[in-house]
Amino acid sequence: MKKAELIFVPQTNKGHLIPILEFAKRLVDHDDRISITVAFVKSPSDSFTDAYIESVKTSKLDRFKFIDVSQQEEHHSLVVDHHSQSIKDHVDALMETHMPLLKDFVTDISSSRSRSDLETFTGLVFDLLFVPLVDIAHQFNIPSYIFLTANAGFLSLLFHLTAQHDETRNSPDFKRSYPDELISGFINPVPFNVLPSALFDKDNGYPWFMMTAQKFKAVKGIMVNTFEELEPCAISGFSDRGSPPVYPVGPLLDINCKPYTELDLAQCKKVMKWLDEQPRSSLIFLCFGSFGHFLAPQVKEIALRLEQSGYRFLWSLQGFMERIQGKGIMIHGWAPQVKILAHEAIGGFVSHCGWNSILESLWFGVPVVTWPMYAEQQLNAFKMVKELGLAIELRLDYEELNVSNVVTANEIKNAVKQVMDDSSEVRKKAKEMAEIARKAIVNGGSSFLSIQRFIEDMIGEN
Repeated sequence: MKKAELIFVPQTNKGHLIPILEFAKRLVDHDDRISITVAFVKSPSDSFTDAYIESVKTSKLDRFKFIDVSQQEEHHSLVVDHHSQSIKDHVDALMETHMPLLKDFVTDISSSRSRSDLETFTGLVFDLLFVPLVDIAHQFNIPSYIFLTANAGFLSLLFHLTAQHDETRNSPDFKRSYPDELISGFINPVPFNVLPSALFDKDNGYPWFMMTAQKFKAVKGIMVNTFEELEPCAISGFSDRGSPPVYPVGPLLDINCKPYTELDLAQCKKVMKWLDEQPRSSLIFLCFGSFGHFLAPQVKEIALRLEQSGYRFLWSLQGFMERIQGKGIMIHGWAPQVKILAHEAIGGFVSHCGWNSILESLWFGVPVVTWPMYAEQQLNAFKMVKELGLAIELRLDYEELNVSNVVTANEIKNAVKQVMDDSSEVRKKAKEMAEIARKAIVNGGSSFLSIQRFIEDMIGEN
């Protein structure tokens, strides 16, 4: 029986590391022939990466091997501080510190394994942000794959950009005021003001998107953290474009998400104890991701409306943990989001619309209010509201730290009222999608079969 070893090259931000390693775990569960090597660059004082990798080692000890590339190089003292950065600074730091280390590693591993171990070494799986490494794999004739933590709609946008660029042969001058555009994979015309803001940066952002899209076209396959029933229009359209095979393999979630420090554990216990005291479906949960930040005027508007809304609430803010008049809690730092969304007291979720957060909310059937912040989150919000009818629109085009773009207390009040309405269509559809999501990953489900197809294609080509 032919063995297969895949080398995964993820980034260690939890929003990227969890889904890609959950996919790796599913692969080894599917097929005894597969083993996984994970090459990563760990930042000092990164307690999350240590704890999560240890949990994977414990559960899949004989099938996983982990290589901390920073421990093998002289550059290992470089630091990337995830907590104090904007998303752009975070990506820039990754490119500056992690990419050179991983480039050297991939070059060494590709050159050595192209000469030996050919019977088992099957390919490299790269995170979205490390797609430039695809070129190195190609130099040594090593099959490469990309794991996309975003959704199929984002992939549709990438392929749309390459087709558009091929037609015009130059960089388009994107403006937010342009009319809505038809993009293959979307049912409705897409407004320019929900496209990622980097696209409007002609000198840096747009070239990065084009480079990324071209690398996607060059790989053997693309795994996407979604499922066919959630994005049927986007997924069905890929086969018509001459793109590499696209495998919807989600939802990939760490449902047993555990606190990673003693402080996290203490905070988790306090939050869960308070939730246990609340009535069923009575709370609105607000959480805006690892990089979500607000200016003071916006924080004031949120606080004002929450206090006056009459609803209980749980608000994860880069501030502090405090009870407010017995009605709510504000959490500073890490929030046990999966545990919170799973709790029966939660009735709605005001979210930055990061794709992982959306999948978690759908898994537990919690309806979403859209408050996107950065990256592709505006496009996610558009998809959830306009394409799928699975969310209540607060804003689709909000951008964080924009002093002229404050969401008012009344806007917040109206959206919260809608999402907390027991009879709302969005609430009903979210519950239905939760059942569909769970069926997708079990034996015979759409994502289960997609993973099986990936394994057969991968091993069959080697």
